[in-house]
Parts: sequence; structure tokens; C-alpha cells
Amino acid sequence: MSEQTPISQADWNERVELAEKMIPLIGKLRRENNVVVSIFGRLLVTATEIDIIKSHRYARRITEHELPLSQTLPILEELVKMDLGTVSIDLGALATKFEAEGGDLRTFLDRELDDVIGTADKTPQTDIVLYGFGRIGRLLARILLARQAMYNGPRLRAIVVRKNGDQDLEKRASLLRRDSVHGAFEGSITVDEEKNIIWANGTPIQVIYSSDPATVDYTEYGINDAIVVDNTGRWRDRAGLEQHLKSKGVARVLLTAPGKGDIKNVVYGVNQKDITPEDQILSAASCTTNAITPVLKVLDEKWGVNYGHVETVHSFTNDQNLIDNFHKGARRGRAATLNMVITETGAAKAVSKALPQFEGKLTGSSIRVPTPDVSMAVLNLNMVNDVTVEDVNDYIRQVSLVSELRQQIDYIKSPEVVSTDFVGSTHAGVVDGLATIAKGKQLVLYVWYDNEFGYSNQVIRIVEEMAGARPKVRPMRLELTEV
Repeated sequence: MSEQTPISQADWNERVELAEKMIPLIGKLRRENNVVVSIFGRLLVTATEIDIIKSHRYARRITEHELPLSQTLPILEELVKMDLGTVSIDLGALATKFEAEGGDLRTFLDRELDDVIGTADKTPQTDIVLYGFGRIGRLLARILLARQAMYNGPRLRAIVVRKNGDQDLEKRASLLRRDSVHGAFEGSITVDEEKNIIWANGTPIQVIYSSDPATVDYTEYGINDAIVVDNTGRWRDRAGLEQHLKSKGVARVLLTAPGKGDIKNVVYGVNQKDITPEDQILSAASCTTNAITPVLKVLDEKWGVNYGHVETVHSFTNDQNLIDNFHKGARRGRAATLNMVITETGAAKAVSKALPQFEGKLTGSSIRVPTPDVSMAVLNLNMVNDVTVEDVNDYIRQVSLVSELRQQIDYIKSPEVVSTDFVGSTHAGVVDGLATIAKGKQLVLYVWYDNEFGYSNQVIRIVEEMAGARPKVRPMRLELTEV
């Protein structure tokens, strides 16, 4: 990678001026056309001038040089004149492609965006109900509300919980508003105690009190053909989850835990194309399975994987005790904030539910550690073909930048990163390039993942796929065979 060129004060001021001109254009595209703009994956939805400048410098990871703001601003100025529908536009990739091809800018854009011109307001809206409102439920709500503001797609309509006292509504709203790990909610939250509604950024979220998933009448609240996202973990088999389908207004169910029996376990980016309209009940697998499966897919297709072991170093979770006390699970009764706790994980075996070729190839175990969020998976693999650190890192880096798995796999190579640096990552997993070990057919990869927020983003991607509301991406990302 080329060295960074120092920026003079005059050059910096010029960049700030160009970035200031871009902000209202980005906002206009989002508000009027449901168009989200990014620079090689770095979203510019709520970007400041500094964010925009840094995102253009980030382009060095791909193009070996910075992306000039003077090159992207004219593209934005043309985009706001076009009758675009819902789409995610990678401004960096678009500018790079235009620079290589040349010609007339508007002719180029008409060709690249042909299938999204004149498609405004055609994204289907689907009602979403969150059954349960714990750690994952509240993050799902945050993401849904943010994406509602960007795209005209799935709408969060209600949450279903068991009532815990007279102040239940206010407390749940407060937990949505403030989070010790993920920070404050971006926006405004108020409550209507008379109607049991939490108002979040202008969206009314109906709070329904029930302990029986089969008896809720969602149609009473104007909710129809809803996707229920069950994040309680209480039921994981088909018989238990089918209870949701007995309630009026429910069309489909998504479980935020590994499903048992014949339930499809979906890892977005890997096997979401297996979802059919007939699938009424689906699973989003686990956070660890989501973190490792995309990486394993890439490695297997490039070099082949004979077998391996996955060791997860996982943050403690709510099912552990804060201090020593009785727990039905082995070792989980010991104080979570004071101990490393060896426990089991089914994540390695669950990989084969998304990638059948891994059946019987992986073993796995887990160590719970005294951190509240962000975990790590260590992949110790025996490969079919020889590998080197340089080849593996370079390929993973390219996959993370330009491939169809860009939202699932990220890559970093920094000597100072630690777990808290990955809080808020929207990726399923982040490969740590400095930790890669390779010798002959032996490969060890370290994959960081925000087991709360990264996983929740994967869940929402499945929700949008089920709703037929995944935004198109332009220019189209490369298939793995093209990287």
C-alpha cells in the first residue's frame, strides 16, 4: 500500500468545502429516493464532513490511492437528478469504474443504474414483530428503525413481552434509549402509557403483553402477514415455533438461535438463496456460526478444507451467574465477571447446516471470558492445498472489499486492535491479518465478531430477504470466483 501523502491546510479546507456540498445531496437521495450512499462499504447516511473525507482516504485499501472528492461530487450531483428507486450505491466503486471507462457521466450512470431508474416506492412493506426484548431484541429494534429511515421496507410494528410491574413500559423504553455497551439510541424515544406504545423517531411500537405466542391477535393492532422474530430462545424446534403461526396476523417466524430438527439454519451471505416462500419457520443460526461460516466458505472454495477445530473465546452472556450460585449448566454457575469458563458450543457442527460439505469436518469448544461483548473464533484448519500467510491475508482482504461477502467478512491488519475496537461492527466476522498463521497445509485464522450487533445485522438481512425487500447494490459486487 502506498504511503499517505501529507495534507496541507489549504488542501484540507478544500476537502471540507467539497464534503459540505455532498451532505445535503446524500440526505436528499435518502429522503426522497431511499438511496443509501457508501464509499467502498463505509456508509455515508449520517456522515459528517470528516467522515466523508476519511472514507475517501479509506479507498487506498482498494485503489492504492485516495479517492478525490472532486471525482465523487459530480456523480452525486447527477444522481439527485435521476428518478431512482431503492438502491445502495457504492460511490467509490462507481467513481473508480467511471474513471476506468471514461465517456459521458450521465450516459454511464444511466447504463449502470438502468434497473433502478423509475422504481421508487416499489419496495414491499412488511410488518415486523419482535417476540422478546432482551439484548438481541433491542438491537434488532435499533437496526430496524435505522433502516426504516433509509429504506422503505420492513416496519417494526410491535414487541411482545411479559409484563414485569407497573413501570414495565417506561423501563423497556429506557433500556432501548440507553445501552452500557452500544451507547445511546440515535434519536428520540417517548412513551404513551395509555396505549402501551413506545414512540421511537416518529415510529409507534406497540407493546403487547403476553406469555402465550399462540393467542395474540395482531390484527387488533393493524398488523397483518407479519414476520415474527423470536429472540427469546425459549422454543427452538418446529412444534414450539409453530405456536406463533396460530396467532392472527402472523405469516412467518424467524428464530434468533440455532434451530433444531428440520428447521433451515440460514447464514446470510452463504445460503440465503435456499429460502423459499414456503418456508414459514427459519433460523438465523448463532452469532458464532454466522462469524465463521462465511470465512470457511471462502477458504474452502479457494484452497479446500480437510478438517479443523474451532475454539471460541466468547463474552459472557445473560444465562451465566454474576456471582457463584446454582446453575443447571456445568461451570456456568461460577461468577461470569471473574472467571474464564469452559463450556460447550454447537457452532462448529452447525456450520454444516449452511455448508453441507463441512458435515463431520469440524469440532468446537468455547471459553466464556469476563467481557460483556465482542468474541473471537480461532479456526485451526488442515487444508487440502498449501497456504501462506500472504496469500490467505491478501485474498481475505480482497473478499472483504469487493466481493458478495463484503457485508459478512471484514479484514484488519493493525498491531494495536483489541476486542472493544469491534463493538458496533456490522460484519458477521473480522479476520485479524496479523494473527494469521500458515505452514504447509496448516492454517490458523483469528476472527473477531461483535456477538450482539454484528449478529443482529445478519438477522435483519434475513428478515429483509424473507420480506423481498433487500436493497439492490450498484455496482454489483463480485462473485468469489471473480475475486
